[in-house]
Amino acid sequence: MLSLSSMSAKEIIAERNDLRLLPSIDKLLRTEAASNLREQVGREPLTQFARRVLNEMRLELEASRSNGAETTRESLLEESARRLGQAVEDERNFRLRRVINATGVVLHTNLGRAPLSQAARRAVTEEAAGYCTLEYDAERGGRGRRGARVETLLAKLTGAEAALAVNNCAAAAFLVLAVLARDGETVISRGELVEIGGDFRVPDVMAQSGTRMIEVGTTNRTRLSDYQQAINTSTRLILRVHPSNYRIVGFTDAPDLAELARLAHDHDLPLFEDAGSGLLFDFSDCGLEGEPIIPESIRQGADIVSFSGDKLLGGVQAGLIVGREKHIELLRRHPLARALRLDKLTLAALEATLEAYRRGTAQEEIPVLRMIAQTYAQLEQRARNFVERLRDCSTQYECEIARGESAVGGGSAPTTHPPTALIRLTHPELPAHRLEQKLRQETHPPVVARLVEDRLVLDLRTVADDEEDELLEAFRNSEEAISSTKT
Repeated sequence: MLSLSSMSAKEIIAERNDLRLLPSIDKLLRTEAASNLREQVGREPLTQFARRVLNEMRLELEASRSNGAETTRESLLEESARRLGQAVEDERNFRLRRVINATGVVLHTNLGRAPLSQAARRAVTEEAAGYCTLEYDAERGGRGRRGARVETLLAKLTGAEAALAVNNCAAAAFLVLAVLARDGETVISRGELVEIGGDFRVPDVMAQSGTRMIEVGTTNRTRLSDYQQAINTSTRLILRVHPSNYRIVGFTDAPDLAELARLAHDHDLPLFEDAGSGLLFDFSDCGLEGEPIIPESIRQGADIVSFSGDKLLGGVQAGLIVGREKHIELLRRHPLARALRLDKLTLAALEATLEAYRRGTAQEEIPVLRMIAQTYAQLEQRARNFVERLRDCSTQYECEIARGESAVGGGSAPTTHPPTALIRLTHPELPAHRLEQKLRQETHPPVVARLVEDRLVLDLRTVADDEEDELLEAFRNSEEAISSTKT
């Protein structure tokens, strides 16, 4: 704000008059727009929004006093009401919202990874949202064990003696290391000292767990003899980590899991495999290779295997641990297990997901598996049908179908790129980056797509069949918004 000495009397009077035209907080809150918002956000939060809006408008009026723009009491009240609604809407946009994932990245970490099956969604809302048998045995009328059904299913599906579920995969690895290897040494190949997103680094987790990391071999080649030479009286555990989000190819060598298991057992040591993504059956017929299959790890002699619940398993975020009962029981009794335990909603969704595997219907029911299994021919037909429908409602979009690749994502199967049919779109009135922004910011639910070579690109692999109507509506709304702007 300029000092009084640098302002003319006329400017001072104009500024003061403009500021007097601003509505009071009380008057703004009595508008129809504010009344409609009060039930949604509450009176006190709405008052705070009103105070912030009017303060911003006051600063703007002070800054623009000499531009000659005319303001009226009515125009300022109308503008403040509009801004109040926008402020509430902007805050709402920070909440957790459903989106349409049109990127073709199946396990999109930023978008919540695996979408839940219908059965898992029903289990959360219908079975677990209210009172439920979380730690109650209805048959005996007494206390039950939390997660007992999930643990039973995990053991049966993997062939393990016992199982335990905690709140994420990093927690599972930390718990195993802290319980089985604290104050001792854990042997691991240098090629497995990985960082798996979100600053999760294997060496850091090992250090925090209280075990001493003993690196063996080289980045690309580790032999069984390297492990053998590192074992001593301080060794507590042999650790095998699946690299998840990268692969070393070419001049490489590593012992298989069965060889490591025999070596560990010869020295009365447990073998722990941090398997990562969590495949429960061979999915190579759909092009998914190079990922550990959990039942196979158990068959090959791993004593403890940890894996994720929200990656290739297709469920919720959880760290799943299966293996020998004597080790699992030690984990279950440790104080950390309580700190890392799952809540009732997660357990309900996880149980419903595992039930689909037990029924043998996982590939039909679980969205992640269905998406990965879609063939190029199926996706091309879906793309053609969608383009025809889009052209029926708008002649402005220019569409082209091209062969491309999807991604599994989520730190899983980095070398697997399923072939897909991409829809490339352009609009004569709107650059691709603005169209992408409109779909992301101005549609409900938001649409997240890709930008490639100044074109908007859709991959229907990650769009559910029942979301196609909403996707079409998003483009229709964007077209109407463009037309209204032109007029």
